Amino acid sequence: MQNENPLNYVFIDDEKPINYRELFEKYTYHWKWFVLGIVVALAAAFVYLRYTPQQYSVTTTILIEDENSGGLPSELSAFEDLGLFGSTKKKVETEIGLLKSRTLMERAVQTLGINATYFTKGRVGEVEFYKNKAPINIRFESKDSLFHSVDTVFTIQTVSATHFVIKNSNGTPEGQYKFEDVINTDFGDISVISTGNTTVNKDDEIHVKILPLKEVAEQLSEDLKVELKYKNAGLIELSINTNVKQKGMDLLNELVRQYNNDAVEDKSVIGKNTNTFINERMRVIEEDLLSADTGVEKFKTSNKLTDITSEATLALESNSDLEKKILELNTQLKLTDYVIAYVAKNANELIPANLGLSDGAVNSNTQRFNELLLERNRILQGSKSQHPLIINLDNQLSQLRRSISEGLKNLKSSLQISLRDAVNEEQKMSSKITSVPRQEREYRDIQRQQQIIETLYLYLLQKREENSIALAITVPNAKVIDMADGSNIPVSPKKPVVYLVGIMLGGLIPFMILYILFLFDNKIHSSKDVEAVVKAPIIGEIPHSKSKQNIVVNEKDRDHIAESFRMLRTNIYFMLSHIKQDSKTIFVTSTVGAEGKTFVSLNLATALALSSKKVLLIGADVRKPKLNEYLGIDISQGLTHFLVNDSLNIKDIIKHYPEGNFDLLGSGIVPPNPSELLMNGRFDDVMTYARANYDFTIVDTAPVKMVTDTLLLSQHADLSLYVIRTGVLDKRLLEIPEKIYSEKRLSNMAIVLNDVNVEKVHGYGYGYGYGEEGSKKPWWKRIISN
Repeated sequence: MQNENPLNYVFIDDEKPINYRELFEKYTYHWKWFVLGIVVALAAAFVYLRYTPQQYSVTTTILIEDENSGGLPSELSAFEDLGLFGSTKKKVETEIGLLKSRTLMERAVQTLGINATYFTKGRVGEVEFYKNKAPINIRFESKDSLFHSVDTVFTIQTVSATHFVIKNSNGTPEGQYKFEDVINTDFGDISVISTGNTTVNKDDEIHVKILPLKEVAEQLSEDLKVELKYKNAGLIELSINTNVKQKGMDLLNELVRQYNNDAVEDKSVIGKNTNTFINERMRVIEEDLLSADTGVEKFKTSNKLTDITSEATLALESNSDLEKKILELNTQLKLTDYVIAYVAKNANELIPANLGLSDGAVNSNTQRFNELLLERNRILQGSKSQHPLIINLDNQLSQLRRSISEGLKNLKSSLQISLRDAVNEEQKMSSKITSVPRQEREYRDIQRQQQIIETLYLYLLQKREENSIALAITVPNAKVIDMADGSNIPVSPKKPVVYLVGIMLGGLIPFMILYILFLFDNKIHSSKDVEAVVKAPIIGEIPHSKSKQNIVVNEKDRDHIAESFRMLRTNIYFMLSHIKQDSKTIFVTSTVGAEGKTFVSLNLATALALSSKKVLLIGADVRKPKLNEYLGIDISQGLTHFLVNDSLNIKDIIKHYPEGNFDLLGSGIVPPNPSELLMNGRFDDVMTYARANYDFTIVDTAPVKMVTDTLLLSQHADLSLYVIRTGVLDKRLLEIPEKIYSEKRLSNMAIVLNDVNVEKVHGYGYGYGYGEEGSKKPWWKRIISN
């Protein structure tokens, strides 16, 4: 044991099983701090809930057809044979990205005007007004780009039912105006209108905050959540948290409306361009048709012809089939020329589709070109032209345009060849009808041109009507399943969660503080701390004394501290039972000062005197004497005087202390050489006199860590009481009493714990009433006293 380092006692304890009950009681002893922490945390949670704006969750659900389940809606299938609809398959992931785009959000915010907000000061904080709930309305005369980029705050203070004052952001009045007057400001002209929806009292203030449109849109885009509701379905849920539920509902509904408007507009681009092309061609053809009709009229008038057809019917029947063929070929050739001219003039525009060209490849490429061009324009709204996807689409469009141009040229060449062949055949047939008058042949030429123009006109008229139908039945991408709505119960802050976190923090913070205090606490607190290092017996535990008196033991005392000294007295009798001499000497020492050895000496002397013993108390701590101070008396001569002056008689310097009923030999003056003075032999005379005249001699000696005085005199002791004060002595200093005990440098050494918190360590009191006096205190006084 002597080779063991007492500082390693912590590691020795770690080898023992953890006593969870003791650990639990160690913390629950400070229960009042846990209660205080929880109360403070709950109060903080209450303040947080009261001053934090409530958030409401608003959601809406829309349906978008995914590309895996594409196709026309059933109500539009009747028009599918017109060939006016391209692919309606949409990629849901792309649509989610479009719904979260900043551009779409900016248009929604601009339409609703929610970058301008109205607040009034409530009992707790600012309360936001929205729409018809606001007592006033600010009308901005011109919402130009300056308004959408302004960042300002101002206040409207009502002066009367007709007048108000405008204050700037610093609260400085800038002028008094009438309601509905036009006011010139740095951000444009405004008018303040009283809505009459809410009563406005005199001096009421309405705070108006205007934020840049882009900044508001970016913040709302970050707050907006757009998620696929089910994995294999086109249902998309849009949700957002706002301070005002109605504002969130309006925002989501407007966002969906703007999205659908964009989709409808995109789908209408092809139809609108086709309609423009048809109208332009029809105006030209109308002029050609009028010219042809006029030519027929002039020819018949000048040649005085009426019904030439009946006369040449037989001759021309065989030629009718060729004429039909020539007519069809001319029509196709005209259409081809029109489209070739349009493609050449409009490089980045949609190409008219479904005009009835006989080349299927040209029609297919035209439809594919229009689809890719629409997709490119749509993606370009949220991206830059350098985006890889835009470059890829540009390459595809360029290839398709070249393919369409080549196809049209090839078609034209084919039609011209076919037309020449048909004309040659007709010329052959014409030679066979030489009997037909020249006028009839000329008339047929004029009539043929008239029919070609008329057929083309009727064809374009039909296509225009079909295109109008397509425009009228254009449907949006999204079908609203659930309109925007939200619960009246706020989603943030959540009261149960906040209070639960408050309770947890209120308990955790005191626990962590106590844990850190316990972790860095090296003081002695209980007998277990001493027993872990020092193997000397502990014969007494003196509770903490709240009394201002230094002597706390008297005959009538029944409190726990007086009884602890009585118990110490009993244990001392047991420790000295093997001493045959009638007179016993008890040394009282400690490791360092301020551990209460003088306090123990005084009260132990009093306790022994109460048992009808003759007791002498000697103040042998000549370096720092405390007896005179503790007893509040002035002793002119003491031990040091006797040790220095050989002529002094011991009886002359011993005084009787009536309050404790014991005799007292004070320390005297502080000498310059205490150790040498105690070793000069005169102290032996003191001890000889004490043994001859007293039953008990109690010697209050110096602390052993500071000086060697106690060890020099230890041969006179029958019992050495080593006082250890809880909450004062460092655990690391326990190696000193352990070494003294193991080396037997003090005679019959025993430990006395001083200033013990008996409620914390034991949980019960001393005395005949077993702590009844303490239990009579009100609970709140016991908490304060702890």
